[in-house]
Amino acid sequence: MADVRDMYMAHANLRREFSLLPKLVEDVVVGDSRRAELVGAHIELVCGVLHQHHEGEDLLLWPRLSARGGAEAEAVVPVVEAQHHAIEEANAEVSRLLPGWRSTAQGGAELAAALERLRVALIEHMATEESQILPLAEKYVTAAEWKEMGEHGMRATPKKHLPVIVGMTMYEGDPEVIREVLAEAPLPVRLLMPIIGRRAYAKHAKRVHGTATPPRFSTPVR
Repeated sequence: MADVRDMYMAHANLRREFSLLPKLVEDVVVGDSRRAELVGAHIELVCGVLHQHHEGEDLLLWPRLSARGGAEAEAVVPVVEAQHHAIEEANAEVSRLLPGWRSTAQGGAELAAALERLRVALIEHMATEESQILPLAEKYVTAAEWKEMGEHGMRATPKKHLPVIVGMTMYEGDPEVIREVLAEAPLPVRLLMPIIGRRAYAKHAKRVHGTATPPRFSTPVR
């Protein structure tokens, strides 16, 4: 059955990056469009990761749990589906505000507030998933089916962003889980991606956060 440990790793990534976004925007000096463009590109990147992550769950996870999980699934799947809708609405508001701020560095307070609303909704949702959805996935979803969600995200990720996103996800990842995720990849990818990904994220984080080792906001992994 599904080994869900990679979901905790993905959540650690989302929890960290979205927790850092509001202050990143607040710290941009009004009118500093060069810095706003850099931060804005990062916001677009992580919001895209979130959208792809949730799209995979919508298409591949909720239907299977609903079909197989009986009363257990009936009690929680509608809750997380509603949370996804709320998160997508918050994400859409960020997307609406982002282009104007990104090009002018004006209106940062409004964007930061929208990012904070998105962060709060996302943190609540991930806590629900970790406490209620992932135990169901271990019971009702096969390993092959679980792998499909990761493959969906990989297909939807622009190749130019892949090293940074892999490194971003691995940043707080358990080495054993990383090895499991890469186990079926071609040998060059399995050997090189951990190195390339870590370097790419460190460089990216240095530009965006000012440090190659951003603070961590993760909850303990089981």
